[in-house]
Amino acid sequence: HVQLVESGGGLVQPGGSLRLSCVASERTFNVYPMGWFRQVPGRAREFVAAINWSGTLTYYADSVKGRFTISKDNNKSTMYLQMNALKPEDTAIYYCAISLDRDGVPLNVGRYDYWGQGTQVTVSS
Repeated sequence: HVQLVESGGGLVQPGGSLRLSCVASERTFNVYPMGWFRQVPGRAREFVAAINWSGTLTYYADSVKGRFTISKDNNKSTMYLQMNALKPEDTAIYYCAISLDRDGVPLNVGRYDYWGQGTQVTVSS
């Protein structure tokens, strides 16, 4: 089983930036698509961004398009989420995940197989 560890969350003012990182414990999982999701207490976990194994294809939720950028460095087995122009509604626990489905890049929570423990992002003045 692969372990995923997120970091980089914190408290930031509206309009600020954060960069989240997600490190995978096994390099063999570099060949699978990965994604970022977020969840607010009492609400379902929602898709934020996803990337294919090589980093050449990316997908974003409409709510973050133009503000967030997903990327990965397979040499470091690490995926990133650069978050700019943060808004209070971006406040959530952010999770990274790996999908074992190599047929495309899944955007649905249910198609991801391994998850990190989450990192809190709070946007508030």
